[in-house]
Amino acid sequence: MLEICKSKFFEIFIFSTCLKILLMPAYHSTDFEVHRNWLAITHSLPLNLWYYDETNEWTLDYPPLFAYFEWLLAKVAQYIDPHMLELDNSNYVSKKTKYFQCFSVIITDVVYAYGVWRMLKAFRSLHIRYQPIAAEVLFLLNIGLLFVDHIHFQYNGFLFGVFLLSISWLLEERYLLGCTAFATLLNMKHIFLYTAPAFGIYLLKFYCLDNKHSTIMNVLKLAIAGLIPFAISFGPFWAHLPQILSRLFPFKRGLTHAYWAPNLWALYNTADKVMAKTLNISTTNKYTSGVVQNYEHTVLPSVRPTATFILTVAAMLPVLIKLFFNTTKSESKIMFMRSVVLCSLSSFIFGWHVHEKAILITLMPCCFLFFVHTQDARYAFILSASGYYSLFPLLFDPELIVIRYSLYLAYIIFMIVQMYEFHNTRPIMNKWEKLYVGGFVLLPLYDHVISHVMRLDEKLPFLSLMLTSVYCAVGVLYVFMSYYLYVLDLKFTFKQKRKRNLSRSETKSKMKNQVKKKIKSSKE
Repeated sequence: MLEICKSKFFEIFIFSTCLKILLMPAYHSTDFEVHRNWLAITHSLPLNLWYYDETNEWTLDYPPLFAYFEWLLAKVAQYIDPHMLELDNSNYVSKKTKYFQCFSVIITDVVYAYGVWRMLKAFRSLHIRYQPIAAEVLFLLNIGLLFVDHIHFQYNGFLFGVFLLSISWLLEERYLLGCTAFATLLNMKHIFLYTAPAFGIYLLKFYCLDNKHSTIMNVLKLAIAGLIPFAISFGPFWAHLPQILSRLFPFKRGLTHAYWAPNLWALYNTADKVMAKTLNISTTNKYTSGVVQNYEHTVLPSVRPTATFILTVAAMLPVLIKLFFNTTKSESKIMFMRSVVLCSLSSFIFGWHVHEKAILITLMPCCFLFFVHTQDARYAFILSASGYYSLFPLLFDPELIVIRYSLYLAYIIFMIVQMYEFHNTRPIMNKWEKLYVGGFVLLPLYDHVISHVMRLDEKLPFLSLMLTSVYCAVGVLYVFMSYYLYVLDLKFTFKQKRKRNLSRSETKSKMKNQVKKKIKSSKE
């Protein structure tokens, strides 16, 4: 800890904390009320009623360990402003409540900072070269977390801290500790199930089936390490498991969220809407109303949860197969991180009712790979450009326009400068990728100029959100397909193939000429 306090890391962390404090007066979303209500539920009701309460529309729908966390916060909150803990006090926002909740996010970000520190330490142990200050700025001033936690309002920072700790311990071959940390994370926010297949395959291959130790004993130890957090979390709620699971997995909420996450289903919804308009088919669906609900598509077949599950598993399989069957011990750690990226991205693209904020689960490990290889950096940058921009609709208050564009531009420019300076190769991106990234200039032009001049914001109020979602989805899907090919070592373009064929033909012709010369000289 003393080492951290004496380093630039600590100074950057203090600077990021000051920036978060400055953002505290900014707009906050309905998630602020969600967490205030969860404080009230865990403080006012006995434990066996936490997952049954419907006094407020924002019912408790996180796993029990996070509910315990809210309960602990409530123990402090009662001395700050007891009115925030009243169940029937919906949308209560006093100055004390506002600052208490915002400071609780900032303080728990210490866990995130420690997770970043541990990850960078693990990279050093693997002899992965990186630029320390650039890496520290990239993660401690992550704009995704600034947007989602410190303006929109959530507690993702300390959850990502636990996520990074679990990855770092696996990279250091502290398998049981990493397993326990990841199981703890799943019991705090179950959306991290997106990455569970990569963790499971990695632990099975490189810990359970390790020839140096007994497989049965390793499986037993791993099972105990993974089940302890589940026992602590769900033990007191054993009789209420069906009710908790119905809250954690609400399949009746519909294919997409109120604002479409930039994934396959955003493109699918758009295609259905365009086809219905083109064919002049009247539609009664409400998937552009901004309301969370289930609905039927008009022209295209309606999608069911089972279909999204099958697609997600199918998308994950190739990288999991490579991790298990075609990865050596020396390659395993980087391949594991790439598998985490692709598994989380598969779930984001094909999953049911995906929130736009879930892109951060992919971006976090992806940006650590930024320093591993030029191609990792290339795809991390393109995904960051589209993924962070897709969070803009969360920050819709007019007063946030300058803040969101300033932070986004500063961060993206910093990334691209570091990409070219660190990897020192040109070009890293091709012309189409540069054109796509440059296209993000056009979206604000429509949002703030064209839509108002042509009054499209009144006639087609959802069009702005649709354009943002669709354009970002194009980038996310492009990265998914291109990065997948790269990770599977299947990237082989026509030009490369043609060059290889030419070189082979040239070699053959040279060999023929050499043989002819030898025959001629021997005759002479």
